[in-house]
Formats: sequence, C-alpha cells, structure tokens
Amino acid sequence: MKIIRTLTALLTFSLAFACTGNFEEINTDPNRIDQISPGTLLNPILYGVSSFNTERADAFTFQIMQVALPFPSANGGLHRYDVSESAGNSTWNTYYRWLVNIREMKDAAIKAQDPNYEAIALTLEAWVASQLTDSFGDAPFTEASKGEQGVFQAKFDTQEQIYAAILENLEKANSLYNPARAMVFGEDILFGNQVARWRKFTNSLHLRLLLRVSGKQPAALQKMASILGNPIQYPVFVNTAESAILKITGVVPNISPWGRAIDFTTFRAVSEFFVDRLNELEDPRRQKFMTTARALNGTTQIGYKGIPSGYGGTESQFQFIPSNHNIALVQAPMISLIMTYAELEFIKAELAQKGVIAGDAKVFYENAVKAAMEQWGVVTPSNYFQNPNAAYNGSLERIMLQKYIGLYFNDYQQWFEYRRTGFPVLPKASGMINDQRVPVRFRYPVTTQVNNPVNYKEAVARMGGDDINTKVWWEK
Repeated sequence: MKIIRTLTALLTFSLAFACTGNFEEINTDPNRIDQISPGTLLNPILYGVSSFNTERADAFTFQIMQVALPFPSANGGLHRYDVSESAGNSTWNTYYRWLVNIREMKDAAIKAQDPNYEAIALTLEAWVASQLTDSFGDAPFTEASKGEQGVFQAKFDTQEQIYAAILENLEKANSLYNPARAMVFGEDILFGNQVARWRKFTNSLHLRLLLRVSGKQPAALQKMASILGNPIQYPVFVNTAESAILKITGVVPNISPWGRAIDFTTFRAVSEFFVDRLNELEDPRRQKFMTTARALNGTTQIGYKGIPSGYGGTESQFQFIPSNHNIALVQAPMISLIMTYAELEFIKAELAQKGVIAGDAKVFYENAVKAAMEQWGVVTPSNYFQNPNAAYNGSLERIMLQKYIGLYFNDYQQWFEYRRTGFPVLPKASGMINDQRVPVRFRYPVTTQVNNPVNYKEAVARMGGDDINTKVWWEK
C-alpha cells in the first residue's frame, strides 16, 4: 500500500531533521508563520513533493509514455489513453497543499531576514507551480493559498502569467543567495546545507523552464544563452553529484513511497516500445530498470522483452512472461529525481543543435547520456556510441530519444517534453482510444468546478475547453 501523506508529516520531519534547539518552536502549529523558522518546512516539502512525483512517474507517466503498463490489462487504462476525469485530482491537491507551505516558508524567511531561505522558497515555488501549470494549464497562482486573507475563490492566472512570475522569481532567487551565510535552521536533506548547490539548482531549473516556453517566447533562448555564457553570475550543475536527487534513506520519516515494494511489480510489464529502444542501444540500463523476460515455463530466460502499450485482444496472444520492473528501484535506499545534471546537458545539446549556444552538440549529447547512466550507478561502455543507434546524428529526435530515457522515473518530465517536441515518436496500437492521441493535460477536479465555478468557467473559456486534448499555452 502506498503511503498516504498529510500535513502531520511536518511535525515528524521537524523532529527528525530540524536542529533549531528550540523544542517549543518545532512543536507548535506549523501553519502559524510567527512560530516557525524558515527551515522547519524545508524537509517536509522536499520529501512530500519529491516522493509524490516519484509515485506519479510510476502511476501515470510510465503508462502515458509507454514505459510500462498493467499486465494483464484487457481494456481501458492510461496506456490506452483512457484518462479519467479524476486522474489529476491528486496532482492538483498535492501541489496546492505544498504550495501553501512553501509560501509560509518564504514568509518566515523574509521575517527572519534570511535571503538564502527566501531564495530556496522561491525556487521550490517555481518547481511546484511549473509542475502544476504544465499538468493543467491555467490555474490559480497569484490568489492561491490566501484563505487566511479571505480569498476562497481564487482567480485563475493564465499559464503565460504563471511562467512570467516564476521565471522572474528564479531570477530574483539567484540574486539573493549569499554563500557566505550559513543555513542555520536545521539540516537540509537535499543539498546538505550547501548554499552553492541550491543556487546551481535554481539556475538549472531556470533553464528547464525557459526551454519549456521557448516555442512561444523566442527571447527565452537568448536568456538561456546568457545564463550559460555567464557561469560566475549564473552557476549551474557541472556534474552528476551536484544534481537535485533526493536520497530516500529508509530511515523514518525518509522512507520509500512504496509501503510494500512488491506492489511496484505486481501485475506489471515493461512496455515493448521502451524495451526495444534499449535493446537497439544495447543499453546497460536494462539490468537496472527491469528483469529479463522468460518462457512460459517460468525458468528459461529469453532476454529483455515487453508488451505493446494499448494492445488489443487478450493477453493469451503473448506466449512469454514479459520483462517487469526491477523491484530494487523502490526499495530504500533509493533515489527520487528532481532535476539532474544529465537533463542540463541534454538542454545544452538541444541549444547547440539549434545554434543558440556555441559548442559541440555531440559533446553535450554524449555527456548527457553518460550522466543519465551515472545517476543510476551504471557505467557507459567504451563502445556505446559506436552503435549507430546511439551515435549522435545531428537531429533533435536523436537527442530527445536519449532524453526520454534519461528522464526515466522523473515525475512528469517525459510527458512534458514529449508535448513540447513531439519526440520520441510513440507507436499507436489498435486498443488505444482518444483517436490514438497522447492526452496533453489533466481535467480540473470536480471540486474546483463546484466550489469555484465563476473562475473555473472563465479559465475554461479562455483555454478552449476542459479536455484532455486541450493544449496548454506553451504547446499552442
């Protein structure tokens, strides 16, 4: 059973990680800003959002992006693009729940006159808000989380407005960091209280989000070139060790999101599309990500072999036991990806391929692939790029196929990047619905429709509908 998180986790994390030396402070109501330090909420936010995102990579992204699927699966299912009206409810509710706490953290940092914690809060807000708007489109942002101020029916900001705000906040955050000032409000479970690493995450995230909107705002590409051309003013990740990867230790409260690891592999199969791409690459990550397939006798191994997503007919057509998830991926100690150095190198490869920045796209591409393996503890074979399927061929499609693999288990990023670029090209199957189209957003929760009807209807009219095929601003 997957773990249900509530705001009571705040107290647990405070007791486990905060080193304020003030018992009264960490045992009072965490929603009262005047009684918490800016560090009290940091670890619960990091763990709460990151572990939720890792769950959603498995529960949603794997199916939508043809990485894995339920098996057997006679009909329906996300891998057939059958997305229910409530599919996005947990995403909406979880991100807004943590945005409340991020803003409380920001207010506490301002009150404490601590620019580093304010910068971190701005970064976390940009991270979570971008996940939210990329999942739904327009959403309450400016007026969100203001119930204490009497705002119970928040207006929906356009996605363009949300991005303008979070990109501005990331610029501000970069200017606020002061490496000479220590992080004194407890232990930081992501970067170990290293201000310089937080700053690199801020600027690396800035690049991710600028690229996301670059199709609508060409000036974003010039801004990216400016950031990458000025590493003193805008430091970014320079190796895998600097990545924003949360280590889930297994020590309470930092435990695996899977209460029972076996649930990760029960009635599951890896998708044929994902397996075949890795087989073509002779990719060493296969052993890390999945088991080998077996003959029906259950013992004879037949290599790595998956089931086609969206298949029609019954499972009896498959005369083998398919490859499954590697259960070790969700057994602590495990990792939860937020943003990696590999992703940054893929961004550079794309920018170089498009002529936006100087440098060799091939070098960036190979650095990215190697880093994407390294983050999983896998060594890139010396002859890997001699394989014509792995060698850089100058195309964006080649970069994006490897980025797709590199974003494995990284929240919704495979889905977001597919929607931005159309790559990798996903196969269609007879059992797929929705005209065999990949859905591009979640529908708004029914509770939002009921409790905030005026602003909901205004947003839907502006966007062109509340449908899984309604493109968000940066896709149009």
